[in-house]
Order: sequence, then structure tokens, then C-alpha cells
Amino acid sequence: MEPDTHHPLILYDGVCNLCESTVHCIIRHDSKAWFRFASLQSDTGQRVLAGFKYGNQYLGSVLLVADGRLYCKSRAALRIAKQLDGAWRALYYLFFWVPPFIADLVYDFIGDRRYEWFGKKEECWIPDQDVHQRFFDDSTTAT
Repeated sequence: MEPDTHHPLILYDGVCNLCESTVHCIIRHDSKAWFRFASLQSDTGQRVLAGFKYGNQYLGSVLLVADGRLYCKSRAALRIAKQLDGAWRALYYLFFWVPPFIADLVYDFIGDRRYEWFGKKEECWIPDQDVHQRFFDDSTTAT
């Protein structure tokens, strides 16, 4: 299940350049430091997925654990956008009415090409010291 935190947890592909850029964007627009993060490849990420009995489906997706539920693809992205500062919140209100099966088709189209278009790293990104406390990994616990 969710790590011991009252903050929503974002699980992301730690070797994907697009995913890393998205995490940086979320951090910049999350002035309340509400979200916590873990890569899908981390022990924490794997434990959370196992707690939800979530196999390898949609691992090309950002996942959000909030309120005891697991959200994926467009629903996760929209829930994240709703909590961010500035115009990002407007994305939620513009697109929440789009049926998930349609929104997820667009999400999957980009997700299936993310490595080709944006590249891939050999190793997961290690966060800077100023945001490290917001990440779960093998050596730290986010608060």
C-alpha cells in the first residue's frame, strides 16, 4: 500500500527523460510541497504496486496514490494538475469531462513513444538535496 505519509505519492519511470522533466515541473509548481515521489523501479515503487496488486500493466504511465486509491494514466495526470499552482489547475477543469478511454488513448500514444522522442537514461535520476526529502528511495524516507 501507500508509504507512511499523508501526502499523495507519484510513481514515475525513473529512467525516462520525459518523466523526469514532468517531476521537475510538478516540483516547481507545487509550492505547498504536497506531492511525494518514488520511481517505479525503486523498492518503494515495487512495494506500493504489490500492495495494490498492480502488475506490470501501465508501467509506462505516471501513477498517483492518493486517498488510498491508485490512479493511472490521464486520471492520475489530471488529479496531479488539479493540485498544482497557476494555470496547471485549469487543465483539470478543461479535460476532466473527457472520457478516460479517449484521454488514455492520447496518453498511451505519447507514452509508447516517450523513449524514442525524449530519450532514456541508464540509471534513475537522483534528486538534488533541496528536494531529496520528498522522494522515497532505498536510503531515505519521505515525510
